Amino acid sequence: MTTAAFTPWILGLTGGIGSGKSAAAERFVELGVHLVDADQAARWVVEPGRPALASIVERFGPDVLQGDGQLDRAALRQLIFADPAQRKWLEQLLHPLIGQEIFSYLAKAQSPYAVYVSPLLIESGQYHKTQRVLVIDAPQDLQIARTLARDNTSAEQVQAILQAQLAREDRLRHADDVVVNDGGLAALHEQIDRLHHFYLTLKGGQP
Repeated sequence: MTTAAFTPWILGLTGGIGSGKSAAAERFVELGVHLVDADQAARWVVEPGRPALASIVERFGPDVLQGDGQLDRAALRQLIFADPAQRKWLEQLLHPLIGQEIFSYLAKAQSPYAVYVSPLLIESGQYHKTQRVLVIDAPQDLQIARTLARDNTSAEQVQAILQAQLAREDRLRHADDVVVNDGGLAALHEQIDRLHHFYLTLKGGQP
């Protein structure tokens, strides 16, 4: 694949909820790799005063706002996962804006390659702007257990999120590399370290 002049080489990193993609992303940062997180970019584009937040409030009403004017993500999540049409509207609003934020930050990369982390890397089509796709994979029961331990949510909500996300098989079909994250943090780091050396080799960098 080819990219514009954002950065010489972009690795797309994705995985389902509770797969461990955030822990994998943190390891890349520890290794000195420039990283941009789509979730962080998604927070930037809906900050108070940004046009996207005004559009969301117009669509869903003031109940999606917290008292300080920030977006109430939990309230919005309940609305969109209960209604696929509303979720599609929100994605069509936010994806282009998030993409602009992401690739402006990727353009600032000083490391031999950059990592773009997104749970919707495949669904949004932005994997086309990467040179390689890394999928963090985990058994579904482990995904659910991790999410319940991390988030203030119910098992039903986690199941709804899993159902709304891209099927595991479809995600894996787009992968150039797969990390199976069914062990501890040390095992995950070992796999990421090995891939980091491989990506440096692809870029002609020094491991």
